[in-house]
Amino acid sequence: MLRGGRAAMLSLEMSEPAESTVPRVLLVEDEESISGPFAQALTRYGFEPLVARTGGEALRIEREEHPDVVLLDLALPDLDGLEVCRALRSSSRVPIIMLTARGTVTDRIVGLELGADDYVVKPFDPGEVASRIRAVLRRASSEPEPKARISLGDLRLDCGARRVWQGEDELSLTRKEFDLLARLAGEPGRVVTRETLMSDVWDENWFGSTKTLDVHIASLRRKLGDDPADPRYIETVRGVGFRLAPG
Repeated sequence: MLRGGRAAMLSLEMSEPAESTVPRVLLVEDEESISGPFAQALTRYGFEPLVARTGGEALRIEREEHPDVVLLDLALPDLDGLEVCRALRSSSRVPIIMLTARGTVTDRIVGLELGADDYVVKPFDPGEVASRIRAVLRRASSEPEPKARISLGDLRLDCGARRVWQGEDELSLTRKEFDLLARLAGEPGRVVTRETLMSDVWDENWFGSTKTLDVHIASLRRKLGDDPADPRYIETVRGVGFRLAPG
């Protein structure tokens, strides 16, 4: 039996709380009737919510607090949500899920091309959003270890640093564009099916349309200067998937 100071010290050590591992979610929403209840729902689902009601406030909180994921409404009183997405992507790789009442294909395409990881159209179910948050966090935590380097012709990828060069020029790719290129470059000359790309890059629990894949492939081709009618890099295998030319 432990006695005196030794027992008290052990009791104190055992009672100290463990370091928190609760994911922090920055909710960017100007309507308090939505942000208040939704922040409470995020807490119930096991997240720590941070709330911003303007684009400027969102950029400041992201810079100071470093949240694990951002839920970004597109309709904000000061900055357009797409501007906020662009600003975040210029300095951070934090996963971004867009919240939009617009629901137009153009808004979703532009947001995804700017680097958003997912989107949800209002009205939405908090449980579905919680599942999407967990999915993007899983994908972010399973990025390549900082060791894989791939060279194919004039393309060079550093998967650890998440950087890619075409000749002497470094390309500016979004998270998903880089993940797609790295996945295809991992098996050069072989067809990677659409289903495999969606599972590996977006997660097996992806809720959205597979058209998202086509949007990102088209954007990646533009940045590579690749002509889809006569591709030098990314070849389409109709009805199956895509193939990266081996060199």
